[in-house]
Amino acid sequence: MTRATRASTRHDHQQKQQVAHSIAVRAHVSCQILALAGLLFANRAAHGEDPATAPTLSVDVKVVTLPVTVRDKHGKIVRNLTKDDFLLVEDGHPQTIRYFAQEANLPLTLGLLVDTSMSQRNVLDQEKTASESFLDQMLTAVKDQAFIIHFDRQVELLQDLTASRDKLQTALASLETPSPDRDSQTGGESSPDSSPRGSRRMHGSGTLLYDAVFLASDELMKKQQGRKALIILSDGVDRGSKESLQSAVEAAQRADTVVYSIFFADHHQQDAGRERGGGFGRPSVGWPGGGWPGGGRPGGGGSGGGGRGGGGQRSPEEPRTDGKKILERISKETGGRLYEVSKTETVDKIYSSIAEELRTQYNLGYTPEKANGASGYHKISLTAKEKSLTVQTRDGYYASR
Repeated sequence: MTRATRASTRHDHQQKQQVAHSIAVRAHVSCQILALAGLLFANRAAHGEDPATAPTLSVDVKVVTLPVTVRDKHGKIVRNLTKDDFLLVEDGHPQTIRYFAQEANLPLTLGLLVDTSMSQRNVLDQEKTASESFLDQMLTAVKDQAFIIHFDRQVELLQDLTASRDKLQTALASLETPSPDRDSQTGGESSPDSSPRGSRRMHGSGTLLYDAVFLASDELMKKQQGRKALIILSDGVDRGSKESLQSAVEAAQRADTVVYSIFFADHHQQDAGRERGGGFGRPSVGWPGGGWPGGGRPGGGGSGGGGRGGGGQRSPEEPRTDGKKILERISKETGGRLYEVSKTETVDKIYSSIAEELRTQYNLGYTPEKANGASGYHKISLTAKEKSLTVQTRDGYYASR
């Protein structure tokens, strides 16, 4: 056998050994995985559990997401920024922006909260027409959906979450202010009634704005993913809510929901003093199935006139509530914006501005430092490095308890 032949034979032998070793290692690892799987399978079976439902391993990483709108000094939306153009601080501690996109294709969930109290009697038709056009404009993707709630002396879900324009238009067409006959029949007292729309309603007197925001956020928005926005059409004056302004704002923040407010005051009704029936009677809430969702009253919330500043009752000596400031606070603390209807700023123009914001929002995300991981409220400050730019986003978030 020549030297070249012996060298070739040794090389072939070494290659066979390497292949055999690789196969052996893979077989050993596979056996370990199979053995571990068998142990888990046997362990679940021994405890009477279905092995097919074995949980998967996961790492729970808290990611805080912020919908962000940026405007220049002229009020125009700025669309060409990157994450390096922002400074983010949580509870006084600088944070690193890890996720950043301008994504208009995320599912959109919209909720219209329409004030149908007597103070809105002369403007309701304008609201209905503009809202119909807005929903047609915004619900463009398969996963986009909306719901409609009206509130006066009751809160009623006229249309649950749906992508059907026909169902939403039907709900909008049914919006109406309480009739004087219905007011006189209830006499300002709470009483159950069977609604022609299939949901049990409770009559009383008042304008339950805070209850409407709380229920829309806590019962509907909290369960949704993607972009979420509530649109309030109201004069901002709450009378008789069980929830407080603070608990309503907190519910929207916990649901990661932006609130846009359209301040639509009817000055003729304001001059009239107060709503028919006094406006200070005992209010109540209606929801499919009757009363509060799930029975009783959801957690928290100040009672009317209580220490938490609920809607409650207003004595004649108290100053008139500034509804515009209330709506401004709700919107500012949730990352939205307040709009005021006027002769030049029509509802249609306002809806177009809201639509532009929702289409051009930056989606920013970060993982808070462990030192900031405590439950409760965390204050956020997001600014642009360019001082002439104004950043619009929510003021903070609530960490899970």
